[in-house]
Amino acid sequence: MKKQTVIVTGASTGIGKAIATLFLERGHNVVINAASEVNLNSTYQELGNHDRLARVTGDISKPETAELLIETALARFGAVDVLINNAGIFEAKPFMEVDANYLDRFLDINLKGTFFTSQAAIAQMLKQGEGSIINIGTVLVDHAIGGFPATAPVVSKAGIHALTRQLATEFGKFNIRVNGISPGIIRSPLQAKNGISDADSLAGLHLLNRIGETKDVAELALYLAGSNFVTGEIINLDGGHVAGHHLA
Repeated sequence: MKKQTVIVTGASTGIGKAIATLFLERGHNVVINAASEVNLNSTYQELGNHDRLARVTGDISKPETAELLIETALARFGAVDVLINNAGIFEAKPFMEVDANYLDRFLDINLKGTFFTSQAAIAQMLKQGEGSIINIGTVLVDHAIGGFPATAPVVSKAGIHALTRQLATEFGKFNIRVNGISPGIIRSPLQAKNGISDADSLAGLHLLNRIGETKDVAELALYLAGSNFVTGEIINLDGGHVAGHHLA
């Protein structure tokens, strides 16, 4: 794969950080984003390679953050080849306790953030004549867990799945590919934020009887960024979570 300029949102920890790390290791230019300036600066220093790394602090739910990401990529590296929409929030809350303000948080950050960042990136990709967008969804859209009530984030992620296929359809003729990664349980800080102290206890949800690692997601993102004939796909990266179950 030729050297590309890659934007990764939500890149200060977890999956986003792993994705940024792998693309840097493979010699690409990377623009990382996070809402927390402290966390982003820490990751920026840790990753090094500052000749090929830029950072943009900002709330991805605000369209101006998307514009700044594109401006930074162009100013530093002259192109926007790949956008990886990873930034998002996820937590469990019983459906009957969800109010309008709570739901809006997920729609604003997860769905609108992906929507408007994609819009800003596609405007530049159309000028370049090609591009790739990779959205991070969740396997829970296709296979919910009764003991994990998460209607607000799952609905917002379902919108991302739909957006992925719609954008692939609208912009395929312009050589812009849009795909999604639908992870199962991945070992990341997200588990602790949801009160899960032992993520490995969830291994039985997957046919492989283990949880995934952030590098698994990064490796699939790298493949999708380089493939020139895959678009409109939502790929389950779930250890068999959707495919079937073990008998208890």
